[in-house]
Amino acid sequence: MATHDTTAQPDAAGTATDSQPLIRFDDVVKRFGELTVLDKLKLSVNAGERVTLIGPSGSGKTTILRLLMTLEDLTGGHIWVGDQPLWHMRKGDKLVPANQKHLREVRKQIGMVFQHFNLFPNMTVLQNLIEAPIRVLGKSKAEASEKARELLDQVGLAAKVDAHPSQLSGGQQQRVAIARALAMEPRILLLDEVTSALDPELIAGVLGVLRDIADTTDITMLIVTHEMGFARDVSHRVMMFDSGQIVEQGPPDKIFSEPENDRTRSFLHAILDER
Repeated sequence: MATHDTTAQPDAAGTATDSQPLIRFDDVVKRFGELTVLDKLKLSVNAGERVTLIGPSGSGKTTILRLLMTLEDLTGGHIWVGDQPLWHMRKGDKLVPANQKHLREVRKQIGMVFQHFNLFPNMTVLQNLIEAPIRVLGKSKAEASEKARELLDQVGLAAKVDAHPSQLSGGQQQRVAIARALAMEPRILLLDEVTSALDPELIAGVLGVLRDIADTTDITMLIVTHEMGFARDVSHRVMMFDSGQIVEQGPPDKIFSEPENDRTRSFLHAILDER
C-alpha cells in the first residue's frame, strides 16, 4: 500500500503554507506506452533533507529523478518545487501546461549527477564547470572560474583544471560531474546511481566526496543507489519502491535493521547477499 504524505502543501493556486516541502509529487502518473511506471504517486521531501530511493530495477526510482529534471514528460498529476509547479504554470487561478521558459526557470533550482558522467569531451575540466553558470546564470567568467576552482578543490581535483575528461579516471570524471552540478548552486541535488559505472576501487572516493557534501552543506538530496552503506550513512529517510509506489519509508536504521514490509526485507536480503 502506498505511503501517504501528510505535510502541509500549497493549494492549487500555489499559495505557500507553513511547513511546505521543497519537492512534492501530487498524484503523479508516468506511463511509457501501455506500461504505467508511476501510478498516482504521492511523495514529499523537505528542504535540507537527504532521501534515498531503493527498490528493484523498473520500480520507478530513476523516473522520479528524470521527471524532476524534465527529461521525461509528465503523464498526469502535479510536481511542485517549493511553491512553484514544475510542469505547470499559473494562469489566473488555474494551472496550465508550462512553457519552456517556465520549465527552465524552475529547473535552475535542480542539479543532477548521472550514472555516466556526460562531460563535454572537447572542453577542459574548468570549461566543463563554467559553461552553464556563464550561459544560464549570467555569471562573469572570472566569478564562475573562482567558484569552479573552489569546487574542484572540494572534490580533490584542484590540480586537474586544465585536463580533458579523457585524461581522467572514471572516478575523477564523476567527481568533476558532481562539481559541475554544484557549480549551478542548486537547492536540490539528484544522484542517479552515480557509482554504478565505476570500478570497485574508485567507488569509495566518489562516495567520500558526497559524504563531505552532505556533512558540510544543507543541500537537499534525492538519491538513487544500490550502495546501502552509503544510503545508511547520509540519508535522513529511505523510501522503498515497488511497482511505482512507496511500500515503506522511514529512518535508515529502521529500514535497514527492522523493515516491516516483506518486499523490503526480500529486496535488502538480495542486495546485501550480492556484496
